[in-house]
Amino acid sequence: MNRTLRITALVLAAALFLPALSEAQCVMCKAVAEDSASDGGLGRGLNAGILYLMAIPYLLLGLLAVVFFWRRNAKKAG
Repeated sequence: MNRTLRITALVLAAALFLPALSEAQCVMCKAVAEDSASDGGLGRGLNAGILYLMAIPYLLLGLLAVVFFWRRNAKKAG
């Protein structure tokens, strides 16, 4: 069993057997959303923050795919 597979198995086991660690922040987000349900201003900001945090990994992966595509095409052309 190589090192990468061991680390992957360890992370997966920790995520499966220690769900309280991975869900700890969800309670805080829920409390903020419930408190801001009356005025809506803070809830809009919370949603915008979630969308911002969600968009960054997709943008980075898209950039990585574009760079990979350009380099692969440059090798075929040259």
